[in-house]
Amino acid sequence: MNKTRELIILPKVNQAKLEKFLPQLEEEGIKTVYLDPKKLGKKKTKLQTISTSNSSNYVVLEKEGAVKPKGKKVGIKFEVLSNTDIENVLSISKKGLDFVIIEVKDWKIIPLENIIAKLHKIHTKIFAIARNTKEVRKMFSILEVGVDGVIFSTSSINEVKEAMVYLGTRSFEMKQAKIIEIKEVGDGERVCVDTASMLHKGEGMLIGNRSNFLFLVHNESVGSSFTSPRPFRVNAGAVHCYTLSPDGTTNYLSEVETGSEVLILNSKGEARRATVGRAKIERRPMLMIKASIGNEIGGIIAQDAETIRFVKPNGQLVSVTHLKKGDTVMAHSKPATGRHFGMEVSDEYILEKWNTKRAYQLERTHQKK
Repeated sequence: MNKTRELIILPKVNQAKLEKFLPQLEEEGIKTVYLDPKKLGKKKTKLQTISTSNSSNYVVLEKEGAVKPKGKKVGIKFEVLSNTDIENVLSISKKGLDFVIIEVKDWKIIPLENIIAKLHKIHTKIFAIARNTKEVRKMFSILEVGVDGVIFSTSSINEVKEAMVYLGTRSFEMKQAKIIEIKEVGDGERVCVDTASMLHKGEGMLIGNRSNFLFLVHNESVGSSFTSPRPFRVNAGAVHCYTLSPDGTTNYLSEVETGSEVLILNSKGEARRATVGRAKIERRPMLMIKASIGNEIGGIIAQDAETIRFVKPNGQLVSVTHLKKGDTVMAHSKPATGRHFGMEVSDEYILEKWNTKRAYQLERTHQKK
């Protein structure tokens, strides 16, 4: 396994659905599954396996003292219920285990903190079993070091996507969007999203009028001649705009509130999650900005102020007040699939009206209701 932290999926699907589920896991960047290699099927795959089978890449021994298969990384699964169990994990690990799998029935954070602190120096990897995405997040962040891997049993590809964001390895394809129209549209309500995290230069949120065409709106870490930097804030856009959530669904900006989680991305599309500390809705003068990526056209309604910035392909920032027709900015776009209550759907037909002077844009889309 890689030295970086890893999400290991234990597929909770039957053999018939496994053939479809495994390629989806690979597409999301999963490298290892907790599965007998015999169940991988005959199709070529790069997925590695961890199980009790000696044919696995990483072999879970049935008990201490079991014969170690040659050329394999080996480990043991432990159930931790007390401090005595923690000492037992440490003692056995020192005898040459490459990894340990930790399961805590009555999950508490302290036992795992103790194990991480003690095993961190002897190069034994720690894999913890998580029952839901919230536990995945906690286990990757304990002591800021986190476990080396989390074994997560699921049948939902959306849960896998959400967990990958917590791991910090999920990415989105970013493309160059060409600005085709900029127009003042009067006053409207816009949403300032104040996160509980410090945001870096180049990072922002994906925002747009359409769920499949989202602009990278930069945070306020730069400031201006009139305002001080607010490196935790994204002046995101109008209340109707979409933003992408860690679980792959969309939310209207009007729905974002204290305790919500939002995606923070850089211009390379590398994503992490942030918790919202406060969302402020205020009436301000607004701009309509439209752009194109190939045949796709998207737009955003954003506040008409110099502190709202997009990110150029070269990484430089451009204020919406200095934006010109023909400029290129970074955005995330994909073929329209539509959304219903934030979830993708593909079977309903809707006519979307973008400009009365131009042809209607037709697409198979069911926007969130």
